[in-house]
Amino acid sequence: MMSTVANEEKQVADYAPEKVNNEGRTPTGDELVARAAAMVPGLRARADEIEINRAVPDDVIESFKNAGFFRILQPEKWGGWQMNPIVFMRVLQELGRGCGASAWVMMILGVHNWEFGLMADQAGDDVWGEDDETIVASSYPPVGEMTRVEGGYRLKGRWPTSSGTDHGKWAFIGALERNEVGVPVDRITLLVNQDDYEVIDDWYTFGLAGTGSKSLLIKDAFIPEHRTHSMIDYRDDDRPKMYKFPFSMIFYSSVSAVIIGFAQGAIDVFTEQMKVREDNGTGASTRLSPYVKDRLGNAVARVRSSKMRMEQMMAHATEIVEHGELVPNEDRIAYMLDIARVGRECEEAVLLLYKCCGARGVYKSNPIQRYLRDVLVGANHITQDGDNNAGALGGFLLGEGLPPLMYEKPASN
Repeated sequence: MMSTVANEEKQVADYAPEKVNNEGRTPTGDELVARAAAMVPGLRARADEIEINRAVPDDVIESFKNAGFFRILQPEKWGGWQMNPIVFMRVLQELGRGCGASAWVMMILGVHNWEFGLMADQAGDDVWGEDDETIVASSYPPVGEMTRVEGGYRLKGRWPTSSGTDHGKWAFIGALERNEVGVPVDRITLLVNQDDYEVIDDWYTFGLAGTGSKSLLIKDAFIPEHRTHSMIDYRDDDRPKMYKFPFSMIFYSSVSAVIIGFAQGAIDVFTEQMKVREDNGTGASTRLSPYVKDRLGNAVARVRSSKMRMEQMMAHATEIVEHGELVPNEDRIAYMLDIARVGRECEEAVLLLYKCCGARGVYKSNPIQRYLRDVLVGANHITQDGDNNAGALGGFLLGEGLPPLMYEKPASN
C-alpha cells in the first residue's frame, strides 16, 4: 500500500501531463488554471512538510514545469507561450489556495521568464540556449555595489530574500546606477550566473518559511551589458506586445495574485470547518451564527474586490498594449495603488476569519493559522505598500509629479 506521504506526492504530480505541450499545441488559459486548481488538495496536504523543511521540494517544482506554468510568460523564441500575464496571475491565485510557499516560489521564479522579453536576445540565449527549462531566481533590492566598466558592470554585495533560489541556475540582481557624484540615476537588473554567487541560508521567519528565501553573496562579478536592463526606463521599442507592460506592474501584480490565493485558501478552510462545527456550549451548528456568516461574507467581499480590481487593471492595460502603445503614467500610478491595496485587504479578510475560530485557530494542526501567517508576511512585501502608493497617487493628482526612480529615469539623465 502506498504511504500517506507518497500518495500526497503522487496527488501533486498527477494533475499535469508528463511533458508540456505534449499534444503539439499550446494549452488555453482556462486549461492552465484548471491544472493549478487540481493541484490544490495535494499542495495543501504537503504545506506543513514544506514549511518545516523551509524549502519547496524538487518534485513540486517539476510538477509546475510539467503543467507548463513556467512557459506562460516565456517568450516564444525560447519555447514559451508568450501569454497575457493575467493567465499567470490566475494560475497563481489557484496555487496560493493550496500551499503559500509553493505558490510564492512559482510566482517569483515564473515571472522572471517574462523579464527576458525586456532584454537583449543574447541574455535568453545564455540561459536557455541548451535547456529552455532553466530556472532563474532573483533578489531585486538595490543593496549592493555596482560599478560601470568597459562592456558591462562589476557587482559585489549581499542581497536578501531570494525566494526559491535553490532551484535557480541564474539570478536577477537589483542595483542602483549612479552618476559621477553618486546620485542614483537608474534602477538596473543584472543577470548573474550561479557560479558568481554563494547562497547564504538565513531565512528563518514566522510565515512563508517554506519559500527558502535565502541571501545571495557576490564577492566580485563581471556582468556583460547584454545581461542587464533598466527597471524604470519604460519606452517604446520593437518588443512583442505582451512585453510592453511596465516591469513593475507585472512583477508587483504577480505578488498580489499569490496573496489573493492565500486569502481564498483561508476562506476555503474556514467554510469547510464551519459547515460541520458545533458550539461547545450549546451544541448548535456554528454555521447558523450571524457572527460567522457576517465575517465570512465580508472576507469574501474583500477578496473578490481585490481579484476583480486586478482583472480590470489587466484588461485595461492589455487594450492599450494591444494597440502597440505604452501604458500612460496616470494609469500606471493608479495601478500601483490597485496592486498594493490587495495585501491589506487580503490580510484583513483572513484576520476576520481567524478571529472567528477562537482557540481552535491557534493550533498548528489548523491550516487557518498558516494562511494568516503567510498572508501577513506576503502583505509586508514592498509591492504591497498601500500607504506610500496612496500618497504617490494623491500627490500626482495634486500636481507633484511622479516619485523619483519609480516610473522613469530622472529628466537630467
